[in-house]
Amino acid sequence: MPDGAGGTSGGPSNPAPAAANGGKRTPPGRPVALFVPSLDGGGAERVMLELARQLARRRFAVDFLVTRGGGAFRGSVPENVRLLNLNSWKAATSLPGLVRYVRRARPAALLSTLEASNVTALLAKRFFVPALRLIVRQQIDCTAQFYRARGFRLRMAAVAMKRLLPVADAVIAVSSGVAEDLRRTVPRAGPVWPIPNPVVTPELLEKARSPVDHPWFGDPRAPVVLTAGRLAAQKDQPTLLRAFAAVRKARPARLMVLGDGPDRGRLAALARELGIQDDVDFRGFQPNPFAWMARVRLFVLSSIYEGLPAALIEAMACGTPVVSTDCPSGPREILEGGRWGRLTPVGDWRALARAMQDTLDEPIAPARLIARAGHYSAAASMARHLELLHRVARWNMTPAEPS
Repeated sequence: MPDGAGGTSGGPSNPAPAAANGGKRTPPGRPVALFVPSLDGGGAERVMLELARQLARRRFAVDFLVTRGGGAFRGSVPENVRLLNLNSWKAATSLPGLVRYVRRARPAALLSTLEASNVTALLAKRFFVPALRLIVRQQIDCTAQFYRARGFRLRMAAVAMKRLLPVADAVIAVSSGVAEDLRRTVPRAGPVWPIPNPVVTPELLEKARSPVDHPWFGDPRAPVVLTAGRLAAQKDQPTLLRAFAAVRKARPARLMVLGDGPDRGRLAALARELGIQDDVDFRGFQPNPFAWMARVRLFVLSSIYEGLPAALIEAMACGTPVVSTDCPSGPREILEGGRWGRLTPVGDWRALARAMQDTLDEPIAPARLIARAGHYSAAASMARHLELLHRVARWNMTPAEPS
């Protein structure tokens, strides 16, 4: 049944959420459940889909829970993964549906990500199903999450996370920096496992070879710079636009912006104000950003804070030189202090412009970047995820080799 259709749902009158892809499941046994707010296009959603894909390839039963249906990645859920829609407008009201699911399906373990899903899962375990084996994935620097949250709702969610994290059976920190900050910020949190995301996959490398039809790629006179990510305050694209304007004054260049978000209109207005609107292309969400990454001369990340920015690794896996702000806490770890790409102070558009210019003039060889990105392979990440799942779920079984 398609998401949003009438019939079976996870509402108050129903015992379980709707199976949005027919409820197909080949493997027997208690499932591993993965929980995200939605399938909107984003790095966390892409990571969870990859985890689902890798677990299903090893013949685990996998349930993929979402608060609401739809989203850019709706068609990316593997056929052998059961997609379950809790049919709630937001994560805060999905708690009853999640509790019903846990009581009915009795998952071997539940892995949640993103603040809203994490809080909901922690509340479910704390007050309703204490036997739930719960792993919470912390994807950004905790200090940034707790103290830079804007708006009453986000601040309250940050406070809830800080108080509830000790309830989790384990916490995944996507980088060593996030792990260190988490231990300092929430010393009572359960076991913290630094596990990088499963970023580099054979599918990524295959998709990078796909064609892209855009006239800018046929003009060798003007190098194309790319950024990708949600158009929101965290990513600080205004600093990038100002840096690009400075680069554009010194040489021909063009900037592509992949992604969408609440700041799109404001960013387009800033591009006009800076006089660079003809050389900036807001392309919106792209289901295959890797093909774009593989064809540009430079990838730039301008974030205020991160955890382990997958887009930075993905660009390197495509052989594309990168520049990043030295924000907490992933870029410095990925680039090994600047060895694999220049790092600049957060919010400093002049320094970012200089780094962009220098990298365009003296890029790192693609083969070296590809080799470095290989440290974030899906195989290495899955080995750690499986080790943690076995400990938390208390399995006495060995997963099958990927099929």
